[in-house]
Amino acid sequence: MATAEDLCLVVDLGTTGLKVGIASLGGRLLASRQAQLTTHHGAGGAATQDAQLWWDLIAGMSSTLLNEIGAETIAAVVVSGQYASIVPVDAEGSPVAECILWSDMRGGKHTRRLIGGRVAGYRPSAVLRFVRTTGGAPSPSGADGAGGLLHLLHDRSEVVAAASHLLEPVDYLAMRFCGEARATHASMFGSWLTDNRALDRMSYDPALLKVLGIDDHLLPELVAFGSIIGGVTTAAARATGVPEGTPVLAGVPDLHAAALGTGTTELGGPGHLALSTTSWISAPHAAKKTDILHSIATMPGLDQTSYLIVNNHEIGAKALEWFAGGLGLPAPIDFDALCAEAASAPAGSGSVIFTPWLAGERSPVESHSARGGFHNVSLTTTRADLIRSVLEGVAYNSRWLAEYVDRFAGRTLTPLRIIGGGARSRLWCQIHADVMGRPIEQVAEPMVAQLRGAALLAGRTLGVVDDASIPGLVEIAERFDPDPETAAVYDRLYAEFPKLIKTQGPMFRRLQRRR
Repeated sequence: MATAEDLCLVVDLGTTGLKVGIASLGGRLLASRQAQLTTHHGAGGAATQDAQLWWDLIAGMSSTLLNEIGAETIAAVVVSGQYASIVPVDAEGSPVAECILWSDMRGGKHTRRLIGGRVAGYRPSAVLRFVRTTGGAPSPSGADGAGGLLHLLHDRSEVVAAASHLLEPVDYLAMRFCGEARATHASMFGSWLTDNRALDRMSYDPALLKVLGIDDHLLPELVAFGSIIGGVTTAAARATGVPEGTPVLAGVPDLHAAALGTGTTELGGPGHLALSTTSWISAPHAAKKTDILHSIATMPGLDQTSYLIVNNHEIGAKALEWFAGGLGLPAPIDFDALCAEAASAPAGSGSVIFTPWLAGERSPVESHSARGGFHNVSLTTTRADLIRSVLEGVAYNSRWLAEYVDRFAGRTLTPLRIIGGGARSRLWCQIHADVMGRPIEQVAEPMVAQLRGAALLAGRTLGVVDDASIPGLVEIAERFDPDPETAAVYDRLYAEFPKLIKTQGPMFRRLQRRR
């Protein structure tokens, strides 16, 4: 019988970084390592990464960690990470081409041909079946798993011919550990091919497969969320140091690992806010639901009967890294120094407003042409003002999204537990509390919350923790309450923020129109 002190290997694959850790089944992280990842951008909206490199990095970091800790046994392996991306693999699970990332737009022309139209980019008669069945629909931009699948099927036939399976990243990495191609309704959500009204129906929807022209023999078998799908193979054991036969769980989307790692797993309880490369606000929800106009929906949740609210800002804490690069500061950026400089500027940054739409926006308004900018800059604006305005602009974007998420949830999500690289900053946490007008709870070690969440899932699957105990296993480092005086400053500036994407929309479209 496993205990809460037994250890597991946990992986968190982000878009810009990869983390590997050793944690107890009770969610206590003993050690971790991380590596930066590079996205390759190309013609036609291409965005790809080297999926073989992910595995090589995981193998190296895993071996190092196990040697340092001296762990002789590992109770489970869990992989969490980004989703709505596609990795084509052979029968052994090795990539036969690069990963088509969630931000790749080359499949957009095929999506638009199949379901595109004039109502929010869709043809209603074509898209309603997807919304009713899955809770969402393929993006007309092609920036999702369905777009990646369509790009491969129509533009890369030689890759499809060499592939045995087209997998989500977390399912690909789980297969590298155990040799089995398996997925869940949750991991396949971004491909829009599962019936999410019936989470116990372990098959793809025939009608949706037909619309997209996809043969399900290329897709992994579906299993229940949290299932053990196999044991670590001899080859994987040799590469990673994890003992052969160690149970491997089905891949876990980062949203689910974040919900577990923040302890926001109870209906009616707190929600969480991720301040990472991208950003989102989520909480459990009792039923399948969709707000297609604001790109908010529910996706299959932490068991076969519940859901999680899903939405996305294309840019979150990444905005500060981008600005640091614009200042000519060397990488990696000195995050603490930047936040200290921002703290020297007054709240409101001298009435400068930054819009963080550097890669467009998805929720609560989908606009792939929107772009970022500084507004109301003057000769008296200082560098500290500009840095602080980046922090405040990301928080304004969070407030804008939260207004629609609260309406979707039917309640105010409060407090919000914050995680991600940006959540390391006490200043940024306080700015979010003041801007959003609600308490913000900083989760301890917020950058590794998904690793802890993956470990808690392993603990739940192996029967050493239960749902009721998970919230109490998450440590809150600090609570930030809104300051009424500062909040009043932000209220005045925020009143202008949502208007900017509407008033500048025509300009964005004109400037990005191809000649």
